Amino acid sequence: MSVFLLSFLASLVITMLVIRYQRLHGWFSADSDLAGVQKFHDLPVPRIGGLGIFVAVLLAMFWRLFENASVAGFGLVLLVAALPAFGFGFVEDVTKRVGVSVRLLATAVSAALAGWLLGAWLPSLQIFGVDTLMAAYPWLAIVITCFAVAGVANAFNIIDGYNGLSAMVGVIILGGIAYVAFQLADFHIMIAALGLMGALLGFLVWNYPRGLIFLGDGGAYFVGFWIAELSVLLTARHPEVSKWFPLLLCFYPIFETLFTIYRRVFVLRTHPGMPDAAHLHQIIYKRLVRWAVGSSLPQDRVIRNALTAPYLWVLTSVTVIPAVLFWRYAWVLQIFALLFAVGYVLLYRMIVRFKTPAWLTLQRQK
Repeated sequence: MSVFLLSFLASLVITMLVIRYQRLHGWFSADSDLAGVQKFHDLPVPRIGGLGIFVAVLLAMFWRLFENASVAGFGLVLLVAALPAFGFGFVEDVTKRVGVSVRLLATAVSAALAGWLLGAWLPSLQIFGVDTLMAAYPWLAIVITCFAVAGVANAFNIIDGYNGLSAMVGVIILGGIAYVAFQLADFHIMIAALGLMGALLGFLVWNYPRGLIFLGDGGAYFVGFWIAELSVLLTARHPEVSKWFPLLLCFYPIFETLFTIYRRVFVLRTHPGMPDAAHLHQIIYKRLVRWAVGSSLPQDRVIRNALTAPYLWVLTSVTVIPAVLFWRYAWVLQIFALLFAVGYVLLYRMIVRFKTPAWLTLQRQK
């Protein structure tokens, strides 16, 4: 637990200092675009929360060197591999000039580094036909792994739209990874998961509910990369873990990304990278948290923002709980993935068509 506590405290303090001295760096680090289609804050807010999280995990892993050099070394090597993913995201946070394609490529490079340094390659997908091709052409496993890791990292960036949303989703998923790693006595992966969990919770003290700092692209890509790599390593190091375990574990951000691409390309006939305000978390904000509809008061917008994320925390738990319970059984995990996909689409349609059950809707108390 020392890694968890140290990363929590380090993240808490570093993030506090970033907020406290915003006047020194706000001209390049703050999100001052208050009118963007995906913006819901009223004052410029630092968007470099990922810095505190990254440094906190780094400090925790260095401290672990005094207790277990092997476990600490594993975490430090993974941090080295994460540098391109975090670095290019962080540069986007401070320059606003790094495109999505460049960030995805940088994350794929990070995945390749993790594969080379730690053997983090997907051995199979438990999909008929695909596994045969991966066995016949080893390079295909490399391509699929890099694509999958970059996709998960980008998915966490996509859901990073409200106070506490992406960070708490990360905490919930990391909890699932840590639990299964503990069951397998894989303390390298368990400690790495706990390290990031602590850092995210330290960040959340300042991010939720008031939104004093944002995760930013650097933070979102780092969290997504870390979770994706620990998931790949868990299946690569332990054949008994179903390849569908990490997929179901991260199914909410993954399916959100896939559904967004479908919606933009086939429904709206636009470029899949074109930003819009029609993600599930955004329509929940607009149509389920009704008590503050129409209010322009900053305090109402902040509270309404904070009330949105718990909907998605529950949605994440719907996939994480069965993933943790049935991590050995591919066919069970596949059924839950299918059920979630159907449920997600039905929920989205209900909200869009104003047919949401009354118990899901928050309203002002009279």
